Amino acid sequence: MRVRDLPLADDLVAHFEAEGIHELYPPQAAAVDAGVCRGENVVAAVPTASGKTLIAELALLTADGPGLYVCPLRALASEKYEEFSALPGVDVGISTGDYDSEAADLGANDVVVATSEKVDSAIRNGATWVGDLACVVVDEVHLLGAEGRGPTLEVMLATLGRRAPDVQTVALSATVANPDEIADWLDAALVESTWRPVDLRTGVYADGAVDFDDGSTLAVDVPREEELPDSRDLDTEATAALVRDAVDGGGQCLAFVSSRAEAEALAERLSTETLAGRMDASDAAVTVGDDVAALDGTSTGQRLADCLRAGVGFHHAGLRSEHRSVVEAAFRDRKVACLCATPTLAAGVNVPARRVVVRDLTRYTGSEMESLPVLEVQQMCGRAGRPGLDPYGEAVLVGDESTKGELTERYVGADPEAVESKLADPGALRTHVLSVVATGFADTHAGILELLEATFYAREAGAAGLADAVTTAVDDLVEMDLVVRETAGEPTLTATELGSQVSKQYVRPETGTRIVDGLRTAAAMEEVTVLTVLEVVCDTPDMQDTYLGNEERADMYQFARRHAAELTTGMTESDDFEAWLESVKTARLLAAWIDGASVEDLVEQFRIGPGDLESRVERVEWLLGAADALAEVIDVQLPAIDRARSRL
Repeated sequence: MRVRDLPLADDLVAHFEAEGIHELYPPQAAAVDAGVCRGENVVAAVPTASGKTLIAELALLTADGPGLYVCPLRALASEKYEEFSALPGVDVGISTGDYDSEAADLGANDVVVATSEKVDSAIRNGATWVGDLACVVVDEVHLLGAEGRGPTLEVMLATLGRRAPDVQTVALSATVANPDEIADWLDAALVESTWRPVDLRTGVYADGAVDFDDGSTLAVDVPREEELPDSRDLDTEATAALVRDAVDGGGQCLAFVSSRAEAEALAERLSTETLAGRMDASDAAVTVGDDVAALDGTSTGQRLADCLRAGVGFHHAGLRSEHRSVVEAAFRDRKVACLCATPTLAAGVNVPARRVVVRDLTRYTGSEMESLPVLEVQQMCGRAGRPGLDPYGEAVLVGDESTKGELTERYVGADPEAVESKLADPGALRTHVLSVVATGFADTHAGILELLEATFYAREAGAAGLADAVTTAVDDLVEMDLVVRETAGEPTLTATELGSQVSKQYVRPETGTRIVDGLRTAAAMEEVTVLTVLEVVCDTPDMQDTYLGNEERADMYQFARRHAAELTTGMTESDDFEAWLESVKTARLLAAWIDGASVEDLVEQFRIGPGDLESRVERVEWLLGAADALAEVIDVQLPAIDRARSRL
C-alpha cells in the first residue's frame, strides 16, 4: 500500500515522500485496513521501530476534528511535538505541566500533544476542548499496568469516553501478552504483528561467545576472569568487547545497566576504548563534549563531557534535561559510538542502535534483588536495528555459563507479561474517586461504580469487584474532610471546597491533607520561614524522595535540631522518621537554592545529580502553588509561601 493511496492532502503526501516514506510497512497497512483512516478504534501492538508514529499521524490527520496524542513522558511528548509540527498545515500544541489549569488555549490546535496526567488534570479543571475531540491516540498503552501512571491513564480514558462519546481511540503498544483484552476494552480492532523493518536476532553471551536465536554464534574476545585487574569484572569486560565489536563493524551500541552509578562507571570504562576514533568521529565527539561542559560546572556534567569527547555518553534521570537532549541528539547524529543508560531510556525517546547490550538483568528494589520484567527487556532489545542504516539489529544479554540457560529461557523468544490494571490500589482509588466526585461525574456510590464500569479493571473483574474498595475510599475521603456524605434521602456525595481544590491542584488526597495540617500548624508558630513552608510540601507523597546517605544522616539530624522551631513536625512526631529526615534534606536543599546557591555547590553539598535538583525545583513550584490555593480555602495567610514562590 502506497502513501499516495491514502486519503491525505497532496502536501501531506509530498511531506511523507520527502521523508522517504512511499510504501507502508505491513503493520501500517493492516491498521489502514482496520479503519484507522475511517474513524475506527484500533489497537496496534507491534514491535519498536515498526511504524507506530505513522499510524498515529494517519489517525490524527484523517479525523473529522481536533486530535489528541497522549504519551507517558515529557521527553517523548517534546519529540512527538516536533515531528507533528513539521506536518504541513497542521497547528500543534503541547502541554505537559501546570496541573492546576484547564489549558483552554489548547482547543485552538488541530493536534494537542500531552501527558496522560496533563489530560486528566485538564478534565478535572473543566476543559471544554476535551468534548470537541474527534480522535485520541494513546502511545505506550501497555503502561495501563504501571503503578501510579496506569490508573491515571485508565480513568482518563474512561472519563474521556463520557466527555466525547464518539471519539476515535487509537492505542499503540509494544508487544504484550494480552493485546486482545485491551482491544476488547476499547471496542477496537486489533492489529498485532511481530514484523520489523530490520531483522532482529537476540542472544545470550557466555564464556567468550554469543549464541543467537537464529542459530548463529558470535565469538567475542574477552579476557579470562583470572587475567582481569582487580578493579574490573567479567560482565563489564564482556560488555566492552561487545561494544568494540559493534563499533568496529560500523555500528553504534546501546548498553543498559541497572543504575546511574553503573551507567557512569561503564561509560568511563568504555572511554578508554577510543571509540570515537574507531568510528571516525573524533572531532565531532570533542565538540559535543565541549558543548556539554559549557552547560554547567557540575562534576556530573564534567564527567559526561569527558566521556563524550571519547565517543561515549551516559544517560539517566540525574542528568539535566539539557544534558540528556545533547546526548540523544549526538547519538542520533552518529557523533557518539555508545550510550550507557538505565532502562528508562528504552521507554522514552527514539535512539536506536545496531547492537543493544543488556548487562544487568536484575535490580535492587530496596529490600531484595529482582529480575527485570520480560516486557522491559524486550523494549530494550527492540532498540536494536536502525531502518535505512543497519542491515540487521542485534540484542545481547550478558550472562555466564551458570545463567545462560536461565536467561535464554526467561527472555529470548519468551512472551511478555500480560497488562493488569492497578486501579484497585487504595491510594490510586482515593485519588480518582475524589476526582470523579469533585468534577460532578458522579455523586453517589452507584454512580462512581457506573463510571468505573468503563475502566480496564472492570473489563477483567467487573466494577462490582471494586465496590468494597470504593466504599473504603469514600470513607477515607470523608474522614479527610474532602468529601461530604449526605444521608437524608438517597445518600449523595459532594466534594467539599477543600476537596475540590485538592482535585484541581492535582495533588493526592494524602498530600492535600498533609499540606493543610502543616499550614494550620505553621499559622500557630512564632517563626514561619521559607524553610517552614518547604518542609510542609516536601513531606508529602507527591514530592520525590531525596536519598539520605549514611555519611550525611548525622549532619541532617543536627540541622533538624537547630531549626526545630521552623519545622511543623517535631522530631519525635513522625511515623517514619527516616522519610521525614529525607524531606528535611529536600527542604534544606531547596532553601539553599532560593538563597542563591549555585547548581555546582548544591550538587556537591547534597550529593545529588543536577537533574535531581532540576526536577525538585519544578515539583516544589507546583506544590507551593497548591499550598497557596489550599491556604486560601482554609483562610490561612502565610507570606512565606509567596516569598518562596517568588524567589524560587
